Amino acid sequence: MQIVSKTNLSPEPASTTEKITLDVGGMKCAGCVRAVERQLTQHPGVKSACVNLATEVAVVELEAGVVDSDALAKQLTGAGFPTQPRKLGGKVALETQSIQEPSQRQRQEMQSAKRQLVIAAVLLVLSVIGHLGNISGYVLPVLHNIWFHCGLATIALFIPGRSILVDGWLGLRHNAPNMNTLVGLGTLTAYIASLVALVFPQLGWECFFDEPVMMLGFILLGRTLEKQARGRAAAAFKELLALQPIVARLIAKPKTAGSTPSSSNGGVVEIPAELVRVGEWLQVLPGEKIPVDGEVVDGQTTVDESMLTGEAVPVTKQPGDLVTAGTLNQSGVIAIEATRTGSDTTLAQIVALVEAAQTRKAPVQKLADTVAGYFTYGVLSAALLTFVFWYFFGTHIWHQAIMSYAMQISHHSLMGTTHSPHLTAYTPLLVSLKLAIAVMVVACPCALGLATPTAILVGTAIGAERGLLIKGGDVLEKVHQLDTVVFDKTGTLTTGRPVVTDCLPFTAEEENPSPTSLALLQLAAAVESGTIHPLAIAIQQEAQRQELSIPEAVEFHTEPGLGVSAVVEGTLVLLGNCDWLHWHGISLSETAQKQAQELAEDGKTVVFVAVGGAVAGLIAIQDTLRPDAQAVVDQLRQMGLRVMLLSGDTQQAASATAKQLGLDSADVMAGVLPAKKAAAIQELQASGTKGSTQHSVVGMVGDGINDAPALSQADVGIAVQSGTDVAMETAEIVLMRDRLTDVVESIQLSRATFSKIRQNLFWAFAYNTLGIPLAAGILLPSLGFVLSPSGAAALMAFSSVSVVTNSLLLRRFADHS
Repeated sequence: MQIVSKTNLSPEPASTTEKITLDVGGMKCAGCVRAVERQLTQHPGVKSACVNLATEVAVVELEAGVVDSDALAKQLTGAGFPTQPRKLGGKVALETQSIQEPSQRQRQEMQSAKRQLVIAAVLLVLSVIGHLGNISGYVLPVLHNIWFHCGLATIALFIPGRSILVDGWLGLRHNAPNMNTLVGLGTLTAYIASLVALVFPQLGWECFFDEPVMMLGFILLGRTLEKQARGRAAAAFKELLALQPIVARLIAKPKTAGSTPSSSNGGVVEIPAELVRVGEWLQVLPGEKIPVDGEVVDGQTTVDESMLTGEAVPVTKQPGDLVTAGTLNQSGVIAIEATRTGSDTTLAQIVALVEAAQTRKAPVQKLADTVAGYFTYGVLSAALLTFVFWYFFGTHIWHQAIMSYAMQISHHSLMGTTHSPHLTAYTPLLVSLKLAIAVMVVACPCALGLATPTAILVGTAIGAERGLLIKGGDVLEKVHQLDTVVFDKTGTLTTGRPVVTDCLPFTAEEENPSPTSLALLQLAAAVESGTIHPLAIAIQQEAQRQELSIPEAVEFHTEPGLGVSAVVEGTLVLLGNCDWLHWHGISLSETAQKQAQELAEDGKTVVFVAVGGAVAGLIAIQDTLRPDAQAVVDQLRQMGLRVMLLSGDTQQAASATAKQLGLDSADVMAGVLPAKKAAAIQELQASGTKGSTQHSVVGMVGDGINDAPALSQADVGIAVQSGTDVAMETAEIVLMRDRLTDVVESIQLSRATFSKIRQNLFWAFAYNTLGIPLAAGILLPSLGFVLSPSGAAALMAFSSVSVVTNSLLLRRFADHS
């Protein structure tokens, strides 16, 4: 009942809500992400918003027809985040174009950052040379002049630092202070304090014009390195986008059946791939990408499908075989008929899935986002408290330590008259101010904002390269928590191509084997012609192999998990399990039951055949295990997971398969109808693992079509060997290759990615946990150590770079797996 209601309710949200994608610029940290999400969710009609810092994308769920995407973009742009909506239009080329626009913007930002970095580096070098000249005495007189350093700081602040000041002010004005607000306040305060000291030397203050210059230099250096690292993180996804074909070669369909399509130059028209329609014929030459999903109608070739499956071995294609957009035609000229075009192609769906996965957050990121939302206010408060404490209390309590520190910083002053006695005066105001500036600069929520999305960006892109589609950070966290993996038997652990092994008819009187097995097989094939179940296909193929004539059948009826019926030559014929026969009031003799049990103990599925209300015989069918099934089960167990088998087969057949895999009888769920598989998963989730009081976190591995309800019910649904819409929509992980070992690889990749997320969040919090107290002067009384504003800027920049670099280390997983 629960499954039915879930199915019935699913179309309703689709009719009342829609999702739009926005490309959002100007985000520098997790505080910006929080501000954008708040702006979006406060807009009337918006139900939810998910913003990704690494990809600069916002996915917004809203009421259909109520919210204008252009109005949302305009609102965000007015708030200081330049935004444009993605106009999808259902065509791959348009999608590609809209996706590439942010990339172009990022390149422009990268070039601008490099130019600013060069300017800041020049200023920084000149400032450092002048600073060192005070110690060594070997320096040009102009570099020793304090007015020269004042000019350097002014240029640094208002040329490369102008964008930081403007963005920080806009964030403050819109009640959404960000990293630039903190940096801007810090650099501007240091500059103004130095300027006051220069204009009013009688105050006895120190000039530290080198500090704002060094802060800007380190920050711009960190941002440039961070952008380069983020570009490398997104490289795999960009390669995926580049696979989408641009041009298709349209040819005319042959006028008569069986004739060869025209391939002369006059019969070929090149058109954009997004304009191809379903049913049109296309020519694909050797070395060209296949432009759309289609079916080969003429010619023979080999196709490199490594972009889809990760398999380097080319696949032979001939008439009747299916081909996928983006794969590479290698050896021959072929003609294909388009079956799926535009955004409906497998490649387009993969691109959409991967990009959507990069916007889905792990629950662990909620903590970071919550902290980041109030982080800037907290830092400003901490800076104010630092100033108040040291100015009113600290400088009096630790007078000697402060005097020593004041003498030290005064000794390294860049003022031309630094040796004048009154300039070495004890200045508690200046000491307190520098400590407050350091607190503002060192505490940056940028690393918090990058911790999760960069790891997800790299992890999902690596997965896509290897044919593993993982649908987001929330999936990664659930995979990390898995304790049980349930396999569907037929088509998942087995090859999915069962064959008939025994055909045993019974006489109506004695139910002993008789020589009419061919007639029994003919009847069974006639009834099974009305279904496409794997067992039905096995019976039909056996009849074809023996070249038997199939009588005509009518009035087909199928009951999932039980059996089928049809009328053959005026007689009702039933095929199914013993429950199916009992339901129709047909009893089984002791001989038939014994024969069926012996076959089931050998791991065979028994199909009973009843004609005219009496048992006519039985057919035994066996589906062999995949070659890698045993190794996969062993590996999962070594990873600490409980492995279970779920099957609609009888207990004997399922137990025989489990025995081959080394599974205990307690780990077998047999005789479960397709409609009840979801309920079985739900019961397993509630029961816990082997007597544990905690609920089980269950992963379900199936073919993604018949097992859709169970895949949906499981905590993590994994669809094997399926690129269908049902699999992609239902499962959280889609495996594009026909390899069971990808189940292990997908779990390992998910664990590795989530491990990186946790490491990144740990370091992001650790930098601030250690950096803020250091900048606030916690070691000043005991060790005389203070983190200078420029040192704080360097530590802040390093935190962001290290988080992104740590995410890039996921590449080692791809190299060693």
